[in-house]
Amino acid sequence: MMTRGATRMTRTVLGHMGPRYFSTAIFRNDAGTGVMSGAAGFMHGVPANPSEKAVVTWVRHFPVMGSRSASSMALNDKQHDKKAENGSAAATGGGDGGDEKSVVSYWGVQPSKVTKEDGTEWKWNCFRPWETYKADLSIDLTKHHAPTTFLDKFAYWTVKSLRYPTDIFFQRRYGCRAMMLETVAAVPGMVGGMLLHCKSLRRFEQSGGWIKTLLDEAENERMHLMTFMEVAKPNWYERALVFAVQGVFFNAYFVTYLLSPKLAHRIVGYLEEEAIHSYTEFLKELDKGNIENVPAPAIAIDYWRLPKDSTLRDVVLVVRADEAHHRDVNHFASDIHYQGQQLKDSPAPIGYH
Repeated sequence: MMTRGATRMTRTVLGHMGPRYFSTAIFRNDAGTGVMSGAAGFMHGVPANPSEKAVVTWVRHFPVMGSRSASSMALNDKQHDKKAENGSAAATGGGDGGDEKSVVSYWGVQPSKVTKEDGTEWKWNCFRPWETYKADLSIDLTKHHAPTTFLDKFAYWTVKSLRYPTDIFFQRRYGCRAMMLETVAAVPGMVGGMLLHCKSLRRFEQSGGWIKTLLDEAENERMHLMTFMEVAKPNWYERALVFAVQGVFFNAYFVTYLLSPKLAHRIVGYLEEEAIHSYTEFLKELDKGNIENVPAPAIAIDYWRLPKDSTLRDVVLVVRADEAHHRDVNHFASDIHYQGQQLKDSPAPIGYH
């Protein structure tokens, strides 16, 4: 009987006070009156009667059923007041800055304002000025690791076998081909860096800089993709192919790296050699006029510090140089394993572009 009576009383109290005291909406001070409205007024003001006092005590100590804790409500009110003051100041100041979206956060994290060397505002959030560089175009593009061991030959012919379906599917559409290539090329560095990171944690040892090197490689390949997205717009079936290929390749490379890092890095080394060949063919098509040599995307100009009048051909040249550097790094990593050493035993080529 006591339980049933308590249930009825609770239902009655919540029916009358629930919409007022337990709403998940944000409550504010009524403008110009100084009077709290809604739950905020109830929580921070003076309760109207003894029953409200009891509910105040319960809500403050047990913030459930969608109610906000007293501290959160107080923060909301302070942030709203501060925002209102800023809004009033902007209104009286003339509003030269225009309407800008800003995020008011409890955590106080403010986006940093970055400028270029000439003082102009930096417009890219995906990378910063100190991450940009000038590609080394003098690198030897003809270097090749001749496969000698069984694992080398397995890696070499695995990569060669993957080239034929790619040639058939994309044919001479090198823009889309480059885009697809970069969705795959950005995977190995991330997988390798992640596994080395976990290994470093498990064994309480440093990595010799290889975690950063591999993650930088993955980021560099991703920037290649962001660049070619401005040039080639993928069709729906090409996007679907990216899903399928990335899903298969990620898991296959993950298992391969666990079983044999030297094989995994050798595969990537040969993949980069194929990438150099693909971009060389891309350049030939541009030179023949079969592909329009459009102006370089703005993101590429800033990332590689290219001249303002750069074209797509200039972009392909720096991307090809990047792939040659990735080729060297991965063949070098594989050689370290072949010589019976760990990557941490040899300093990583950080910043090798």
